Amino acid sequence: MRSILVHADNDSAFEGRLQVALDLARRFEGHATLLIATPLQQFVSFDPFGGTYFAAEALAAAQADDLALESRLAERLAGEDVPWDIAMADGDIAGALAGAATFADLAVVSLPAAKDERHGGPPAMLAGDLAVSAAAPVLALPRGASALAGEAPAMVAWNGSAQAAHALRAAIPLLGGRPVVLVTVGDDDGDFPATDALRYLSRHDIHAELRTVDRGDKTVEERLEQEALAMGAGLIVMGAFGRSRLRETIFGGVTHYLLTSSRIPLFLAH
Repeated sequence: MRSILVHADNDSAFEGRLQVALDLARRFEGHATLLIATPLQQFVSFDPFGGTYFAAEALAAAQADDLALESRLAERLAGEDVPWDIAMADGDIAGALAGAATFADLAVVSLPAAKDERHGGPPAMLAGDLAVSAAAPVLALPRGASALAGEAPAMVAWNGSAQAAHALRAAIPLLGGRPVVLVTVGDDDGDFPATDALRYLSRHDIHAELRTVDRGDKTVEERLEQEALAMGAGLIVMGAFGRSRLRETIFGGVTHYLLTSSRIPLFLAH
């Protein structure tokens, strides 16, 4: 993980994800790229008769804010011991990050605020949208998080799917040196047995535990969250599930639940 991409904005959670990105860049002797994105489409409106209106003054103000943010970030990063650069984009935030992630090893974003705390800021499902569209895996941090607990257990949500296998492979750099537990809820009926995943991890000197738990009266996502909290997990690794129907991306229940409520950092890959 030598190329770390981080979403940069004026949101209160930004400093925390910046700290995590810088820590990872130090750990892997990498480079941090901060991306500031201004979605131009929010400044365009259409009337019922086909007319188009462009809010030029609002756009100019947004661009001025971005330039001010770029200046503050450059000053903020000048004393860091990590190579960095700042990039600007004018597309939608998820699309801009997905494009920038083409040559990144990891993209760092924040999980959404609670509904009653949202006042503008990035889209609520940014982490999910990015996870199913970007070439790089996504590290989604709870708001207020400013570090990854490097020695805390990592829980891999395992269901035998290709997405789970891809997430597991991509997370290898973050799994070494900590306990790793593969958790399946109910029968593992996927295409790839958990024993194969354990064998793969062992070849990377990661000797993981397999834990199969009953669902009980809870949903799969609630049971996974319960297990993660019980083991004191510092990271949840999981596949990001999405399927296209009628041109809409519908996230699987587990992905959606954790993307909107997790108190533990999520490592996502599609």
